[in-house]
Amino acid sequence: MTRLSLFLGAWLLALPATPPARAQDTQSMPGALAGSRAPVRAERQMVAAAHPLAAEAGRAMLRQGGAAVDAAIAIQAVLTLVEPQSSGLGGGALLLHWNAAGRALSAWDGREAAPAAATPALFLRADGTPLTFYEAVLSGRSVGVPGVMPMLEAAHKAEGRLPWAGLFAPAIRLAEQGFPISPRLAGTIAADAARLRQDPASAAYFLAPDGSPLPAGHVLRNPALAETLRALAAQGSKALTEGPVARDIVAAVARHGGAGNGMTEADLAAYRPKQREPLCTPYRVWRVCGFPPPSSGGVAVAQILGLLEHFDMARLDPRGPQAAHLLAEASRLAYADRNLYLADSDFVPVPVRGLTEDSYLTLRAQLLDADRAAPAVRPGNPRWRQAGLAPQPEQPEHGTSHVSVVDAAGNALSMTTTVEDAFGARLMVRGFVLNNELTDFSFRPEMEGRPVANRVEGGKRPRSSMAPTLVFDAEGKLVASLGSPGGARIIGYVAQTLLGLLDWKLDPQAAVSLPRVNSLGGAVELEAGSPAVTLAGELQARGHKTDIRPQPSGLQAIVVTPQGLLGGADPRREGAALGD
Repeated sequence: MTRLSLFLGAWLLALPATPPARAQDTQSMPGALAGSRAPVRAERQMVAAAHPLAAEAGRAMLRQGGAAVDAAIAIQAVLTLVEPQSSGLGGGALLLHWNAAGRALSAWDGREAAPAAATPALFLRADGTPLTFYEAVLSGRSVGVPGVMPMLEAAHKAEGRLPWAGLFAPAIRLAEQGFPISPRLAGTIAADAARLRQDPASAAYFLAPDGSPLPAGHVLRNPALAETLRALAAQGSKALTEGPVARDIVAAVARHGGAGNGMTEADLAAYRPKQREPLCTPYRVWRVCGFPPPSSGGVAVAQILGLLEHFDMARLDPRGPQAAHLLAEASRLAYADRNLYLADSDFVPVPVRGLTEDSYLTLRAQLLDADRAAPAVRPGNPRWRQAGLAPQPEQPEHGTSHVSVVDAAGNALSMTTTVEDAFGARLMVRGFVLNNELTDFSFRPEMEGRPVANRVEGGKRPRSSMAPTLVFDAEGKLVASLGSPGGARIIGYVAQTLLGLLDWKLDPQAAVSLPRVNSLGGAVELEAGSPAVTLAGELQARGHKTDIRPQPSGLQAIVVTPQGLLGGADPRREGAALGD
């Protein structure tokens, strides 16, 4: 037996037995287990990623003298193989990077883009009614132009240290030799088997010859992905945006009902990652930096913290009803603004400064009653807003993975990466799945004659909830890197974890393990199977509606201390923090 086989077998045996995932990749470890782990400690460098094999690949790059961005590229390549339901070459990502020597913070936008031919009617039927979510997802019309690898290539040219080609070696080796399907991946395959069968390539890869889902422990090989990764290593990201792979992507989109999408090879070749201005706002004695539009994550997290800064959160029980009430009420106000104002700022004037300035948040905080839930919340009126917009109607938003890295030179990154729903559009090309990211646009381009900011437009990037975050102290020193998957709930997961780290002084493992309390603007969501469910009665007495449901956050966090690094990986998933 080879050393690789021994490692893979030991890793599989170490994983907890878990029930099948739901179709939208929402498997969750019971919250009652939260807090059972100690934080991982390291002296010089650390990675935290959503799968042990991906984390190991990232650490291997750091051990070769690589920079944080080198580790992130190796991690993303392996995640494409071992966590295809969440992210991969066919998706997009947002990355915050800290260059310690230059004391420079950069925001790299690799979000997918709508093809040039896409119109606001992309998800409307002939009679003007919107498609259902899965009618849209399971169609080529949902596929956005992938951006993760062009973005990582640009970041590598600016911040990388190791040669590009070598960063794909771990993923190529695993794709050729195979890896054991984890319980979480097996559960997601089983839950989604009917949808995966609709694409012959996806069915052939994820299902047995008799059509049954591949089980946990099955050693899955992906020679097609190994070939794609070799091309990517040799040619750079143009291996995906030009030539045979690009032609296959366009053909798959067109073949599966993508006529309204209109993706062409020119769309892929024209894609360019963008550098955005990081969104940094004060929170007590810290500076919390997130991602600006097209993500709503950075703005909404900043708003939640800015509202809660008016309360003495540090004296509250992190698991108590008062903390839950205030977090939910602040979230409701932030989501009301998000649904009206947030979209791709290259197409819509987003009042980021107005939404996050102290004076505006102080006014909004006056609506937050410490004892009672507001019967209804409305978006505010920040300065520099665009008048005449309609709020986006509620629609599903799922998926995603997160990576945090701190290297030996003190460089750090926080990257959230996604294909949106579980297995994206369920279309597989050259060993990887294509995203369904365009379903993050509003299906309805207008409401009652008013435009929705996040409507489909050619070349536009759909609104995201991804919230990669870096935290700095008053002297500008790095304090933490964190982020989470979870669709629209990412915002709440990250905000609650920041409270845990900054106000409640929890270590990163305890912070990411907190029983989840969330609100998307309506009911307070309490994590099923966790101590949070005991809060339902007290919250209802304060006027809240409550919803007990799984809260499958997949947080990763690294905290910098005078003694070294502390890392935490969410116990609800299979992630790992590894360091030296």
